[in-house]
Amino acid sequence: MADEVELKLEIASEDGEKFAASDLLAGAAKSVRQISIYFDTPDHDVANAGFSLRIRRSGKKRIQTIKADGVSAAGLFIRSEWERAVASDTPVLDYATPLPSLLADKVDAIIPAFEVEIDRRKWNIVEGDAIIELVLDRGQIMVGDRRSPVCEIELELKAGDPAALFAFARRIDAIVPLRLGVLSKSERGYRLIQTAPTKVSAHAVTLGGDTTAGEAFGLIVQSCIRQFRLNETLLLANRNADALHQARVALRRLRSAFSIFKPMVGDAAMDLRAELRWLASELGNARDLDVLLKRAEGGPLYERIAAMRETAYDQVCELLSATRARSLMFDVTAWIATANWQEEAGGERQANRPARDFAAKALDRFRRKVKRKGRNLAALDDEMRHEVRKSAKKLRYAAEFFAPLFERKGEKRRYKRFIKTLEALQDQLGALNDLATAPALLTRLGIAESPGADELGGNGKRARLVEAAADAYEDFIDTKRFW
Repeated sequence: MADEVELKLEIASEDGEKFAASDLLAGAAKSVRQISIYFDTPDHDVANAGFSLRIRRSGKKRIQTIKADGVSAAGLFIRSEWERAVASDTPVLDYATPLPSLLADKVDAIIPAFEVEIDRRKWNIVEGDAIIELVLDRGQIMVGDRRSPVCEIELELKAGDPAALFAFARRIDAIVPLRLGVLSKSERGYRLIQTAPTKVSAHAVTLGGDTTAGEAFGLIVQSCIRQFRLNETLLLANRNADALHQARVALRRLRSAFSIFKPMVGDAAMDLRAELRWLASELGNARDLDVLLKRAEGGPLYERIAAMRETAYDQVCELLSATRARSLMFDVTAWIATANWQEEAGGERQANRPARDFAAKALDRFRRKVKRKGRNLAALDDEMRHEVRKSAKKLRYAAEFFAPLFERKGEKRRYKRFIKTLEALQDQLGALNDLATAPALLTRLGIAESPGADELGGNGKRARLVEAAADAYEDFIDTKRFW
């Protein structure tokens, strides 16, 4: 069993040969054709257990590999593997691997799930004092008559500083545009089997009792990056409103992670945080139109908003394809991987604390902010209520990030109640914010005087919403903490 760390990068299929022919790759490549069969039960019990099982054929040689997802995350993959030679395309599943124990009788139901055909070329790269293995994979994933093209680069550090991976990747980006890869070939195969998603919501981050605060920060940030990249791909392919919304949620979660862990990271990476704020703002224009379009009924105003929405999505797609936006998730991943934040005063000491202890203090801190800012909520002006709303969002993201650290029966029960009351408060504050911002938004779009525009300003009456928000705040204050 071995651990591997690699950086996965996606390039357009038409750029594969251009990159292979570039001066960046010195010497002849080692080339091989690989055909991999991935196996699972009809109910996908192998994948659901967090593993993949494949037999890869290169020439006459067959290698069976079982991989555990481990802490695989955005761009950087750290996995455990079990490998062995096999004589045929039938898996050998003995107790030297984890699958028989995990699947019990279901192990007998394992059958081929999909195939991956790849033409692989491999180079050894010297980047400063580092040695990097570069692999260029081009081919396709096949499920029946369905096909999905593959064109990706994997960089594996054999020796030297991890920063060298990112320095070399930036040199590649100067030749062909890169995007951070967040899906393994097995994940892409399973997506081809299943109904294509229209959005990807946030998933729970795997945190355990022995997780340190520094490890938790890295896992949380990488989870946010993964959510963004998956929705960005869907957005560019389908211009889907839900994918756009979830991409913005991922950016908000990522920005909140920096705020939550500020006692550890301090003011490090302020430039990256500013870029995240910029990108979220740029995507916000299209999101505003999506929200208005849902409220509008048919007619000239609806058609006008729909046309503006199409123009806004053109701009979003152009923006996401430009270097500034395209490199942002890559830059955040590089910053996390090189752990530069530990140079901040006290950063390393905080990073070595148990994540559960760090989480409890962070949750206390943000709960106090919501409690303090929300006092006399009914008497607050729109700007101050918006500040309460932002603090409530950060508290909710922190609660969701850290929930796996509080898995005792009473903690889980209190968590559900805590999140329910916090969501109710956010909903009411969100409706009030819609009312407050609607006039300026409609004016900016040039439709404030259009027939039917008054109905787009928000849901409900202000007095009723203020009263409901005040009640939700009191319910939240009365709810016990789960940590």
